Amino acid sequence: MNAKITELLIKLKLSGMNECIEGILKSADKEGIATEDILLELLEAEYRVKQSRSLDNRINHAKLPEEWTLDTFPFNQQSGVNKIQIMNLAKLNFIERRENIIFIGKTGTGKSGLAMGLLRQALMNGYRCKFYDAQTMLDELYTSLADRTTPKLLKKLFNYDCIVIDELGYLNLNPEQVNMFFKLIDMRYGKKPTIITTNLNFEEWYGVFKQKELVDALLDRFRHYCNVITIKGPSLRTRGKDSSSNEKGKSKSKSRK
Repeated sequence: MNAKITELLIKLKLSGMNECIEGILKSADKEGIATEDILLELLEAEYRVKQSRSLDNRINHAKLPEEWTLDTFPFNQQSGVNKIQIMNLAKLNFIERRENIIFIGKTGTGKSGLAMGLLRQALMNGYRCKFYDAQTMLDELYTSLADRTTPKLLKKLFNYDCIVIDELGYLNLNPEQVNMFFKLIDMRYGKKPTIITTNLNFEEWYGVFKQKELVDALLDRFRHYCNVITIKGPSLRTRGKDSSSNEKGKSKSKSRK
């Protein structure tokens, strides 16, 4: 193959074409494939590589803390989750409709796993997303006050197609953080969807954010464009330990026999 072609492919960063061009040209020479078909095959190869690289970049940037997907979520172990409802959300119509999702449930019930699964689904479909721990995000917003980068950070948070705010519970918040959280939700309201996981029912939010009028406005916005999913099933962590203990018990029983 012409060395100049390889050199240009490398300079143009067309790695997909560079990886397969030699094989495609050899096949074309043997089988008499039309030039147009050769070009199409090369372009398709390059497109696949770029799509794969773009997906990897989106997933890395999203900072998902675990490898949860909706395919790996143990629906059969969590009676409090309606699988049909979740799989309907996985069609991602909530993003187009700009609807929020709030998962409410006790620790270990799978709230974060479902949120991560939906976020990963969005990432795989080309959306720009980010996963945030609630306290970490609010601390970053508070820190931004010192160097006056708050508007820039809020704009960055607004621009994501979908964000997860995980573990919104009894947080250590000051009035500035409360106001900035409301500002973020207000910016995204009716424009970009937000997924929140929390172990608090709505009436308990007043104890976290303190300011009644602000919480009233916050809940008004969430409830207007929102899918509220309350999980009342068992803890998956406890169930996992029980299953492990049962397996160990069975193993010991067999060894005694």
